[in-house]
Amino acid sequence: MSTNTLQSIGRYRWTICSLLFVATTINYLDRQVLSLLAPDLSDKFGWSESDYADITAVFQFIYALSMLFAGRFIDKLGTKWGYAIAIVVWSLGAILHAQSVPVGEALSPLLQGIGIVAAPSIIGFMVSRAVLGFGEAGNFPAAIKATAEYFPKKERALATGIFNSGANIGAILAPISVPIIAEVWGWEWAFKIVGIAGFIWLIFWFLFYEKPEKQKRLSASEYEYINSDVEDKPLESIEPKHEAAEAKVAWSRLFGYRQTWAFFLGKFLTDGVWWFFLFWLPKYLAAQYNMESKDMQLPLAVLYTMTMFGSIGGGWFPKYFIKKGYSAYDGRMRAMLIIALFPLIVLLAQPLGGSSYWMPVLLIGIGASAHQAWSANIFTTVSDMFPKKAVGSVVGIGGMAGGIGGVIVTKVGGALFDHYKALGHIETGYTIMFSFCAVAYIVAWFVMKTLVPKYKPITDL
Repeated sequence: MSTNTLQSIGRYRWTICSLLFVATTINYLDRQVLSLLAPDLSDKFGWSESDYADITAVFQFIYALSMLFAGRFIDKLGTKWGYAIAIVVWSLGAILHAQSVPVGEALSPLLQGIGIVAAPSIIGFMVSRAVLGFGEAGNFPAAIKATAEYFPKKERALATGIFNSGANIGAILAPISVPIIAEVWGWEWAFKIVGIAGFIWLIFWFLFYEKPEKQKRLSASEYEYINSDVEDKPLESIEPKHEAAEAKVAWSRLFGYRQTWAFFLGKFLTDGVWWFFLFWLPKYLAAQYNMESKDMQLPLAVLYTMTMFGSIGGGWFPKYFIKKGYSAYDGRMRAMLIIALFPLIVLLAQPLGGSSYWMPVLLIGIGASAHQAWSANIFTTVSDMFPKKAVGSVVGIGGMAGGIGGVIVTKVGGALFDHYKALGHIETGYTIMFSFCAVAYIVAWFVMKTLVPKYKPITDL
């Protein structure tokens, strides 16, 4: 399409895409503040590794459960108000972290009355993480719905790739900004400022977003263009997620299919790796290399910059095999097998880590980049095999499985680190966890391939 044609159509839809990008960036900034401050907060409040694991596990568990219902919530309220409520909740949750100790002190007597005893700081941060996880679950369903509303199907993959890159940008900006804010104004303000950013975004959301049919800033030609390809084949990675709330197939019936279990176990085995990298890498650099938060800025920024290559390349890679004549599913599984080999390099992170912290950072960066490529494809295996009316439910089931897997990885990691820290060599605990992170994908691939050896779409739902 020529530049003149694009100008005659209009570009307002990209304003909406920009809003989605910024919201996703804020989303990842909010969830990363705690992990970046964890070494300092652990010293300040006397948290053990297991205490920190408990706090992060609450976020993962609530986020996983909330993902099951977030899409239906967004569809019921509509994109404008559904997204607004989600960001209000998670921004309040972010700000609440700054008051975690008073919150914990207020709740401690009540919890002690029912037999739950924990330090006020732990209780307070658990409550804050729960609120954050509950609200953040609404980001991607709302952003995908807004993309479906404002973009023709042929542009949705590009628009989704742009707003989804906010996750990587947020992961890059967090280690650069959070330590500086904490050092200058105190750790509480690191949580407050990223929370306030959500409310600032909300102003622009209400100023610029409205349903396309009610949007006065949208030209008639652009509105016509958005709705111009209703007969096109739906993009497999976008359309099913948008329709998640419309699925009517019972979960009990879906669990009768091997394809559901393939996705369930694939997510269960691999999602925890990403959560582990996201929440534990600052603790790892502090424990093994005695790094302070400000010293982690560059290595973590480099690591998460690397993940952008996986995000971009992962979606493209299966097309190589599909163009050679493979079905979408078979081509995707071939690509995923190759992708699953890359995390094996993380096995070298500890053996080579004695020379410089840059060795594990770069090797883990390759593993984390591979996760992004894997994630882009495992979601799409669902739309390869299931009809649209069931995809949303299957994706929700897999999201829950991935969240539970993340909770287990976090809890096991915390216990291992406490155990080996007491023995004086915490690095052994990280060696064990990195070994799991390295082999998880190849194990998951063989499990998925065993359950669904060949392309077999579900046709009886």
